[in-house]
Amino acid sequence: MAIEPLFGTRAQKAFIITIAIQAIVVITMVALTFGMVRTEVGSTFEELGYKTLPCYLALFILAELFELVMAFDALRSRNIIQLMGIVLFHAALIVFSALQVHETHVAIFGCQSSCVTDPNNLWDKVERFLIVAPCIIAASWFFLIFWIKQLYAEFGWVIFHVVGANPKFKSMYQFYQIFICLLKFDFFCFVGVTMQLLIVVLNTSSAEFGVTIAAIPVVLILLAGCARSVRHEVKWLMVTSLVLMVAAMTYLYKLVRFYEPSSEQQYVSTRATLTVFTVVAFLLLLASFGIGIKCFRDFDKGLHESKTHGQSYTPVKMQVIDAFRMGGMAERQSSYFPGGAPLQQQISIE
Repeated sequence: MAIEPLFGTRAQKAFIITIAIQAIVVITMVALTFGMVRTEVGSTFEELGYKTLPCYLALFILAELFELVMAFDALRSRNIIQLMGIVLFHAALIVFSALQVHETHVAIFGCQSSCVTDPNNLWDKVERFLIVAPCIIAASWFFLIFWIKQLYAEFGWVIFHVVGANPKFKSMYQFYQIFICLLKFDFFCFVGVTMQLLIVVLNTSSAEFGVTIAAIPVVLILLAGCARSVRHEVKWLMVTSLVLMVAAMTYLYKLVRFYEPSSEQQYVSTRATLTVFTVVAFLLLLASFGIGIKCFRDFDKGLHESKTHGQSYTPVKMQVIDAFRMGGMAERQSSYFPGGAPLQQQISIE
């Protein structure tokens, strides 16, 4: 079976186009909501508790761009596990967009009566755009599931080319792919939580603001170190990354800050989204830690070349089999068609 070029099939084109179209529509809806509230409130926008809306817009732009890049990367590398992750991520976007309807309502009605001339009229203007976003995301999710079934049939055989038909190697390589995929989603959740804290909640003069800023390069180095260590099987770096990953899980303490009486008021307009992001980030980090240990145990077991070169690497066993197969095909062809050109090499999953 020949390897199809990137966007060489209808399913590949339809998958990326579906994500791109829904991203444009959703970002447009959110931008319209932000623009209407900004116009209505005017120069007092920053002081009146409406920071939820620019955060909402920034998060959706980040989420849609992240999903588009992840989809392109999954199609380029023919990574069916990452495609499954995208479908789950898209389902999470449905929940997130539904939460934003509630939180925007809280932001509009939670301020003082003098914040806008007619808060009910403002809500009536923006409510329709807020409702459209989860509806569009949900509709596109069903299309993605339809196309991913075809992509599964198209990409499912690729792992044989990378690691051969050995079930043990196949299992180890799949855990490696899951780990790398989890690290990418860890990155998004961390950026999402940090963005909300910096835009909506934290005062630039507070100690918590400084700690949050300082955590950004540490977490980015952690994720990059994990990816490099598991790909190149660097044991000391992998151990260090796993230890730092456990330390990063203490970020869950933020949940206490969201709900304790002394600080709950500053989180009121974005508490639901922050809670969901924080819990999901913790669960993803916990899953990454567990699978990271499994990947660490698989070091020095023969997968280094496959992980380093990906589809460009053909296992030695497959190379030998292909060489014999090509020799046999060439002899058969020359006996039936003297002077004919040898057949091109093809991938087999036998």
